[in-house]
Amino acid sequence: MKIVALVGESGTGKSHKAMNLASSKGIRYIIDDGLLIHDAKRIAGKSAKRETTRLSAVRRAIFQFDDHCKEVKEAIERVKPDQLLIIGTSNKMVQNIARNLQIGEIDEYVYIDAISTKEEIKLARETRLKHGKHVIPLPTVEIKRDFSGYFLDSVKTIIRRREHEQETEIGEKTIVRPTFSYMGRFTISNRVIIQIVEHTCHLHEAIATVQRVRLHKHEEQIKLDLELSMHYGTFIAKSAEEIQISVKEALEHMTRLHVISVNIHVKSLNFLN
Repeated sequence: MKIVALVGESGTGKSHKAMNLASSKGIRYIIDDGLLIHDAKRIAGKSAKRETTRLSAVRRAIFQFDDHCKEVKEAIERVKPDQLLIIGTSNKMVQNIARNLQIGEIDEYVYIDAISTKEEIKLARETRLKHGKHVIPLPTVEIKRDFSGYFLDSVKTIIRRREHEQETEIGEKTIVRPTFSYMGRFTISNRVIIQIVEHTCHLHEAIATVQRVRLHKHEEQIKLDLELSMHYGTFIAKSAEEIQISVKEALEHMTRLHVISVNIHVKSLNFLN
């Protein structure tokens, strides 16, 4: 197995460039921040960006947690890639990753300033330092269930395949803001979340009153139980489904939190016009 390392300081745009570099070299497996990725799908591992402290994120990224390391090692042995791209902030980091995963020595080093312009690196640094944004080279659906932080956006890029220069592919990356950041820890108060829920509910003509909003929050994932009073004559099942969808969409759009469930409890009917 040939191992290629993409090396660059934190915040210089490595993950953003990784998909194009891998495509140009015919590499289909990538290790980035604790994840083993194959063709934009997570094969094994956990993202270091889901960690709540910088120290645990570094340990996750270099596979110092035994169960995590074992999972990725077994996956590599199972899929047997002929080439592998490892992304890291220094030669020492990628060497530590290779050693911990017991996959051999690094065969080739590619440095970020060789594949990015000074302007691109400068922009990447500013984006990281000013806005705390990170890029994960996976579609949002691949990381949404267990990511600890806020989803900011998804980016689609056109990748030109090396073996067929006219053949292109659409790749998707996710821009996130982890719970750890150069800008400190980001939190959204429960009261703000409840106010968004109440406002969204009151936009529906079927609802008479929002009696209670119960919020269950774990890291940056939330479950909601809504106790509502609806107007008499309302098609309850259909209205409840519409409310579920609109509450989830409003919260995820305004807060970038991951809403796991919205449970509707119709406690009473309002007979007054």
